[in-house]
Amino acid sequence: MSEEIKQEIPSTEAELKLEETTAEETTAEQTAPQEESGDPVVELQAVKAQLEAAEKQNQDTKDQMLRIAAEYDNFRKRAGREKDAAFNNGVSFAVNQILSILDTLEMAANAPTEDENYKKGVLMTLDKAQQAFQILKVEEIPAMGQPFDPELHSAVMQQPAQEGQESGTVVQVFQKGYKLDDKVVRHATVVVAE
Repeated sequence: MSEEIKQEIPSTEAELKLEETTAEETTAEQTAPQEESGDPVVELQAVKAQLEAAEKQNQDTKDQMLRIAAEYDNFRKRAGREKDAAFNNGVSFAVNQILSILDTLEMAANAPTEDENYKKGVLMTLDKAQQAFQILKVEEIPAMGQPFDPELHSAVMQQPAQEGQESGTVVQVFQKGYKLDDKVVRHATVVVAE
């Protein structure tokens, strides 16, 4: 009986090994076709999804960077304009304070005097003031003989037009006007022909 058991055992072990091998091969055969046909498709879809997500993230980042660059450019331009406006406002304020002094010097230069050194000194001071205004880009507003422009002139009187004068023309200037670039610092005070 022990020989029979011994003979049965090896055959049973062999059968067990055979059964295990067959089961593994069957399992491998069942899973192999699925891996070949299922996993690559799934992997391809996963890779495509990752690629699409990466492309979307790249596009979003690119859009964000373009917006930031545009915002920075707008900020830089706005800051430049504000800086120029602040400077021009400061210059306008200073020029406005100095204009009354300039008006007084012009009256002194036009007043009759016998002291030539006094007159020469006043004229030299006026020349230096005009040079300073040129450096600051402050210009006198042309008025005499020009058509009246309410943007540049302030009319205080009207008088009948004389021969050769057109209606609406400036015929007399009481006070000179000045502008800084395109901004009027002081309107020219004028008399206009009717």
